[in-house]
Amino acid sequence: MRKLKRLPVGVEDFAKIRNEDFYYVDKTGWIKELLDNWAEVNLFTRPRRFGKSLNMNMLRYFFEYGCDSRLFEGLAIAKEEELCREYMGKFPVISITLKGVDARRFDVALEALGAIVAMEAMRFPFLTESDKLTDEEREQYRQLTKVDPSGQSAFIMPDAVLRNSLLILSRLLQKHYGQKVILLIDEYDVPLDKARHFGYYDEMIDVIRNLFGQVLKSNESLYFAVMTGCLKIAKESIFTGLNNLRVMTITDSQFDEYFGFLDGEVRQMLEYYGSGDKYDIVKQWYDGYRFGNVQVYCPWDVINYCADLRANANAAPRAFWVNTSGNDIIRAFLQMAKASTRREIEKLVNGECVSRKIRQELTYRDLYKNIDNLWSVLFITGYLTWRGEAAGEVYQLAIPNLEIRQIFAEQVLEWFQEEAEKDTPRLDAFCDAFAQGDAKAVEEGFNAYLQKTISVRDTGAKKGQKEHFYHGILLGLLGHREDWDVSSNAESGEGYSDILVEIEGQRVGLVIEVKYAGDGSLEAGCREALAQIEEKNYKSRLEQDGMAVIYKYGIACWKKRCQVRVRQ
Repeated sequence: MRKLKRLPVGVEDFAKIRNEDFYYVDKTGWIKELLDNWAEVNLFTRPRRFGKSLNMNMLRYFFEYGCDSRLFEGLAIAKEEELCREYMGKFPVISITLKGVDARRFDVALEALGAIVAMEAMRFPFLTESDKLTDEEREQYRQLTKVDPSGQSAFIMPDAVLRNSLLILSRLLQKHYGQKVILLIDEYDVPLDKARHFGYYDEMIDVIRNLFGQVLKSNESLYFAVMTGCLKIAKESIFTGLNNLRVMTITDSQFDEYFGFLDGEVRQMLEYYGSGDKYDIVKQWYDGYRFGNVQVYCPWDVINYCADLRANANAAPRAFWVNTSGNDIIRAFLQMAKASTRREIEKLVNGECVSRKIRQELTYRDLYKNIDNLWSVLFITGYLTWRGEAAGEVYQLAIPNLEIRQIFAEQVLEWFQEEAEKDTPRLDAFCDAFAQGDAKAVEEGFNAYLQKTISVRDTGAKKGQKEHFYHGILLGLLGHREDWDVSSNAESGEGYSDILVEIEGQRVGLVIEVKYAGDGSLEAGCREALAQIEEKNYKSRLEQDGMAVIYKYGIACWKKRCQVRVRQ
């Protein structure tokens, strides 16, 4: 049996991937495209987890002095023999990533930024003894790498030195080598995002403006620069007077195939790992993004799911891309949404498109100022994508895939629960109706709540996923009663009931089964739910726990309507 390559989960070092037998999806064609379509400063904006950092690391290994050409054997760029002779291993390269500048205080963030530049400068210790530099220039280098003798931090870099640090380092390298420098800055806008979040935005924007302005504008030591980030920032004046800047966003067709995995690349990876039969699932869950003129998958998701499949051939797909901080965007969006906006969210969750004007040039200061800006943020950061042709700045927006659809649905449920809890008397009355076996009051109350949230219609989602959404709404509402023992998917009898409730003070138990009536037949859905409760004997656990009165509820939902039936 052949040994399979390892999957590069979280590996962003190109040399490690190539030297240690990891699977690599070839994006080296980007090098040729960059050189053939010249711009002195290039900014690529893409959502997180779409391969920006690995691509930037690959550029460093290709261009930097001492390049090991074996890293690129068998890859697309190796076929460009003349280009490789002219450019491979022929430049000093400054390569930094700013993703680690995420401190809560400005002084700590400034220290982190200085340490990142200092660590990069430390890769060139020969500059301290270079006979190509003057004594003053060698001292400038020492200032970039000066260690803190107190041990409180790794480096000491005064603010004035930091603001000029990249310019100084590029000039020193150019003078030492007699060759202009290639500058790579990954995740350039992370410090601004964190500064906005933690309240030192004005201070950080001033530092970044100076740092970038010095090195990118009228720098005779610069050959070219490549930058990546999530947002295209213009009004911040970070790039004031920078006439040599080319910005490539997710709507631009040039370079569109170099971030994210293409369909053929995913098919090939799945076949390689013996998971070709999972192609349809992978496509439904992780495809659907549109960059320029191509459809792309999220690489982070595909790699992680392939890793799961290697461990368990029947592994179910999961939401790998999302993290807690990212969901704050959707939470803010829902909190600001009016009724009309929630109807648009409903359309999105049900697989439809909505037309919205998108601003790709935003300031981090303005992100949460209004709901229109949040539409743009959801688009730029990958929670929404675009379908069809754009008319001016108006785009047909859609949720890309099942992973993001699930994220939206979960966030809607959390938002809905928070909103419902603001009206305690109504929520208490709703819960009390369950405890009293009052099906009519439960039905009226649940219908009223459903009108306030979104519905899940007959889209590509399975019936069980639709039921899960309504189940989640009901579970959140009943969870309001802290004196009730509410269990979800609890084992009882011969299966797992949707919801079991024990009201110990009253010795009342509730068995609740939720069905989605895909054809709108709510009565039939209720009968099916009640029949399942009896057939699976879901009440047995409640009886064992001493509940004297047990109400069995069959609840059927369809769009924003429900019907409730009860038996005792």
